[in-house]
Amino acid sequence: MPLEYPLRTEHGKAGAALGEYFGCLLPERFADAAAEYRFAREAVALLDTNYHAFIYFEGPDRARYLNAMVTNNIKDLAAGHGNVSLLLNAQGHILAEVEVYGLADRLLALTHASERQRTVQTFDKFIIMDDVTLDDATERLGSVALEGPQAAAMLRDLAGTDLQAVAEYDHAEARISSIPCRVIRKSLFGETGAELIAERSQLPALWQTLLGAARAHGGGPIGYAALNALRLEAGIPWFGYDFDEKYIPHEAALETSHISYTKGCYTGQEIVERVHSRGHVNRRRVGLRLAGSGVPERGAVLTADGKEVGGVTSAAVSPALHAVIGMGYVRREHNSPGSRLQWSGGEVQVIELPVIGAKTV
Repeated sequence: MPLEYPLRTEHGKAGAALGEYFGCLLPERFADAAAEYRFAREAVALLDTNYHAFIYFEGPDRARYLNAMVTNNIKDLAAGHGNVSLLLNAQGHILAEVEVYGLADRLLALTHASERQRTVQTFDKFIIMDDVTLDDATERLGSVALEGPQAAAMLRDLAGTDLQAVAEYDHAEARISSIPCRVIRKSLFGETGAELIAERSQLPALWQTLLGAARAHGGGPIGYAALNALRLEAGIPWFGYDFDEKYIPHEAALETSHISYTKGCYTGQEIVERVHSRGHVNRRRVGLRLAGSGVPERGAVLTADGKEVGGVTSAAVSPALHAVIGMGYVRREHNSPGSRLQWSGGEVQVIELPVIGAKTV
């Protein structure tokens, strides 16, 4: 069963259609998909992002401990800054995607609620000699996001926060209509955006405030059907869809965004360094443009000259290209941009992502 989420009553009032995303019940759509897309690209989109697990790390050894667990540099992460990492097993396979944020007296990690139990158990298992305590705050916290050309102006009006002045994953405390929240600069589909973390009990009031402001700026709420198309256009992969424990970071094309090569040892580092020095992997996540009949399901087989060479992980109709685009894994001999493949519904071309502003082919 998908996990319950804190804004179900609010979405019910709005007549939202629900769907299962990241193992959670979330809005699939609120109204017309084309209108939701326009909110995102032309004004501001409001999103329910309650698919996170929230974990605090406290104690004097917290940075050293977490630095030895994940792939990015946590040891030098100052308060007010953040980054995105991977939690790997000893074989280098991806167990979780983990955002880590530095606070004055602790670290806050965001991962996916669908992997909450395994992730918490993995972190807890390796707290042996370190002076670290782990606090699973998932039941207490929740989040919403806003993104689009008007998002920065909207947030400046509401909270006095200037998104343009900070880097991706930078964060600060703020108040919106007296509701305390943590504002993180973060993009879900390539525009200027922010994610806001607040107490779960405060989320309905926060949502209503943001909804009114979004509508005043020409935008509104969007569901995950629209978000899926938007993030594919931006080339942003989803954990659990486009990468998971079947893959290592270089196969998932995450080696430049989620990994530090100068930070020191962590679980799975030997595999990462070996692949990094070798310079290639036998399969890799790539962008796809698919012609033919319909939108392929996850797992659809990709072939070349009648032989299986890969598979689709996600796909959707791109309003920008008026075509079906997606992501998938393709063997090295066939995964360079321009390579031509087939799926059961028609032809496939390997493309570079993002596609916004790209020429149609």
